[in-house]
Amino acid sequence: MNIGLIFNIIFYKPLFGALLWLSQNLPGNDLGIAIIVLTCAIRLLIYPLNTKSIQSQKALQKLQPKIQEIQSRFKDDKEKQGKAIMDLYRQEKINPFSGCLPMLIQLPILMALFLVFKDFANNLDVRPMFLGLIPLTEPSKILAVLSGIAQFFQVKMVSPKNKPGKDKSDFSQIMQKEMLYLFPLITVVFLWKLPSAIGIYWLTTSLFSIIQQYLIFKPKNDYQSGDSKN
Repeated sequence: MNIGLIFNIIFYKPLFGALLWLSQNLPGNDLGIAIIVLTCAIRLLIYPLNTKSIQSQKALQKLQPKIQEIQSRFKDDKEKQGKAIMDLYRQEKINPFSGCLPMLIQLPILMALFLVFKDFANNLDVRPMFLGLIPLTEPSKILAVLSGIAQFFQVKMVSPKNKPGKDKSDFSQIMQKEMLYLFPLITVVFLWKLPSAIGIYWLTTSLFSIIQQYLIFKPKNDYQSGDSKN
């Protein structure tokens, strides 16, 4: 069995069937609304996986003071620095790459959705619109910018809080700051010329992530603050 056939069976056909069913059965038969509902359904499906990923990122945030201490202690010996950081990860049972898994899983979904939207548009007699305002087969600069803004807040929520007065030349801080602005910028550039159907998917999934991150972070913060008072 080749990869293309597996991709069709696992991703393309189910997504195409789901989108077709939603667009025919939701009130108003709005394809944009169908995309939002389908995106939320996909995010609910991978909710547990994303929760583990976010919790891992939060654990990494808590380790930042120890990591910065190691970086400072071994600043002239990168090999010892890397070994000490990996030992710390093992000791705390944290996988620094666990956050990449949900992103890797979403890649084939995104590719399949792109093909589904394309085929959907080519097989419709009328031009599909979102709320009667945005043509789904054409790029939307507004959706691209909104998606970039949502991406910024999504990344900012999981970015470690740096201590004031910390050395601004610290490599990890520079990388974190670049990612905070680079990811949203890439999102805007990526969506600038793609069909707005992809923009709706991207914006919906970013907003879903922000809500999920808020739900994961908020209860634990309350618990910790209450715990610290005891």
